[in-house]
Amino acid sequence: MRFPENFLWGGAVAANQCEGAYLEDGKGLSVPDMLLGGDVNTPRTFLPQTDPAAFYPSHEAIDFYHRYKEDIALFAEMGFTCFRLSINWGRIFPNGDDAEPNEAGLAFYDKVFDECAKYGIEPLVTLCHYEIPWSIVKKYNGFYFRETIGLFVRYAETVFRRYKDKVKYWLTFNEINIPCMGEGGIGNLYGLGLMDESDINADHRIPLNELKSDMQKTFTALHHEFIASALAVKLGHEINPDFVIGNMIAHVTVYPLTPNPKDVLAAQWEDNFKNNLCGDVQVRGEYPDFAFKFFKDNGIDPSFILEGDADILREGTVDMYTFSYYQSGCITEDPEAELTAGNMVKNAKNPYLKASDWGWQIDPDGLRYTLIFLHDRYPKMPLMVVENGFGAFDRVEEDGSVHDPYRIAYFREHIRAMGEALEDGVPLIGYTSWGPIDLVSAGTGQYAKRYGFIYVDRHDDGTGDFSRSRKDSFYWYKKVIASRGEDLD
Repeated sequence: MRFPENFLWGGAVAANQCEGAYLEDGKGLSVPDMLLGGDVNTPRTFLPQTDPAAFYPSHEAIDFYHRYKEDIALFAEMGFTCFRLSINWGRIFPNGDDAEPNEAGLAFYDKVFDECAKYGIEPLVTLCHYEIPWSIVKKYNGFYFRETIGLFVRYAETVFRRYKDKVKYWLTFNEINIPCMGEGGIGNLYGLGLMDESDINADHRIPLNELKSDMQKTFTALHHEFIASALAVKLGHEINPDFVIGNMIAHVTVYPLTPNPKDVLAAQWEDNFKNNLCGDVQVRGEYPDFAFKFFKDNGIDPSFILEGDADILREGTVDMYTFSYYQSGCITEDPEAELTAGNMVKNAKNPYLKASDWGWQIDPDGLRYTLIFLHDRYPKMPLMVVENGFGAFDRVEEDGSVHDPYRIAYFREHIRAMGEALEDGVPLIGYTSWGPIDLVSAGTGQYAKRYGFIYVDRHDDGTGDFSRSRKDSFYWYKKVIASRGEDLD
């Protein structure tokens, strides 16, 4: 089972989870810069200011900002042909609405892309991976006001023009459907930079699960992201017709827990609302009918859809559908059903699956199922898995080695599932594992939740020298890429 010769192999990171240097070279504050850490049982907390006595994981992260050459060389050693990363909006426009872009920030990404080109690695660049400038939250409540659309498009145009000969593959918003996940204020903060005014002005720490949420504001802001994305896609194609610009969906695959027709219908609704609404808008260029039923049933006034918006959505459809896949879950109408222990998405527990230490149920067959489903829903649309990974506790042996057969086992079966999907006729063009190098977990803010093939000496108490070392999985993934997915042993 060999993958296509031009298949894109690599890994994915986000600026706020790896770069560090949170105010260096003119960068402004972004939302993640005020998030403290938690763990599987303790939600992260948000403080809308910086406390000098507190430990903020993103402030130093894994110091990719100063170590990018070393890290990209390690990626090249593994055989990467693609590296997904994000540009931190606040490095380019520190306040989001600055008169001129920050040249130091632009120059940094020039150097990163040049380093990728040195090894023949294609950058896949996300424009907004939860890195909304804090000033935009304070002035415009994230994407709630339409003014932010223009600010995002101006930022997109700036980087499109700057890197038009260095970057071919782009994504607009990371996991744009997170606000549909039913996690209240968490989804708003991460995905939209949208907050209640009392939370914005709070002088105390707020657990993420206690952030206030308003559905009218949420779907108004989400619509504005749809418009911003579509305008950016259209503009990007004008700047360079060779650009390949995609969306990015947090795909949580769901099954009915039982054959009870009520469970089947509930699972269908869950899939449509949480996964397909945002996919349909960005791929098909229009809202699906079920979205308007949801608006009506929940008292949401869709007057945020202005005259001319339908044309913008239709003209700004994406070139590829990309998504994250970590787990699946079950849906049931039974209120007594046991739930998964995941920190972000809680569905009914599937009795046939095992779970990670963070409660994420491991389902490689679900990836094949998802790829086939997406191919059926969006025929001929190129698909790419741009996040897939396994957070685990790693032990460093006395000789410095890290033996992680659990990680290898996870990736082996998911890559096998992708190979089977290719044989099913799915137009899968690439795969970037989440966290090819250890980084800060978005969900818990931990370093201890390690994803990487590369170990980083950095810990939840702020200790560690940031040194890098290769885990067993590093050599395994290198072999997989060299054999184009054929050698999975």
